[in-house]
Amino acid sequence: ELVVHEFPGREQDAPVAYRRAPSAPPQPHLDAQPGRDPGRPARGVMTGTERDPVKISIVMPAHNEADLLATSVHDVLTGLRSRAEDHELIIVENGSTDGTAALADRLAATESNIYVLHLPRADYGAGLRAGLLAARGDVVVNFDVDYYDLGFLDQALSGLGTAPWPAIVVGSKRAPGAQDRRSSLRRLVTWGFGTLLRVGFRLRVSDTHGMKALARGEVAPLVPQCRFDGDLFDTELVIRAQHHGLTITELPVTVSERRPPRTSIARRVLRTVAGLARLRIVLWRERRGNL
Repeated sequence: ELVVHEFPGREQDAPVAYRRAPSAPPQPHLDAQPGRDPGRPARGVMTGTERDPVKISIVMPAHNEADLLATSVHDVLTGLRSRAEDHELIIVENGSTDGTAALADRLAATESNIYVLHLPRADYGAGLRAGLLAARGDVVVNFDVDYYDLGFLDQALSGLGTAPWPAIVVGSKRAPGAQDRRSSLRRLVTWGFGTLLRVGFRLRVSDTHGMKALARGEVAPLVPQCRFDGDLFDTELVIRAQHHGLTITELPVTVSERRPPRTSIARRVLRTVAGLARLRIVLWRERRGNL
């Protein structure tokens, strides 16, 4: 059983002190491609002049996460070091209005394998897109600041290393064996979302949001095809992967609600339903154009 950590936001009482490395080199900028809009480039702050290939890239979008970011980064890096795999952690700060941007830069200055991308607008999907395109790992795993689990990483890596090799491993809240301990309303919304994906898109996995492990070589070429950011980017990516014949598997996770949603459920439902309708039309037009 995998236990997913969803930490409550803005509840830490004591500030955290950070020490900059005494001889940190100048930090050049990394140009990334955050999405289909060339007018919105991302700027990445790097703690080194070169980036070597690694086994694992963790992509962590962060919007107004000043209270949680340091703890989450510490937990993830500690877990990665204990696994003795070459790794990098890419924080994609997007449109924060608190101290998240400065904090991410300070963290990158103290760790040689932390990289930071800054996006000017709050957009979770654009953050995932930019991080995936900037990643150098054979395997790319997306964790949220309040939603991560190293046990999922272990099981996903095991799955990615066995035949038939999946291109995507999804951490599902609805797979057999999963335990969703959130409110009944949020469970209902998740069920409805999964039903729409199964009926409207014939998706064979039960979830698309949350943790995922991606075989970068197979999945990254699909990123430029994705037309949507926001809440729909990862859903569109999974759908397109299935349409291209890539193997997708899922692992059950246990989810506990420890932080209230930042967007009202009603507003998110309306936004998601409208987005799925637009996505369905886009895919239908693409299919007709290829006939």
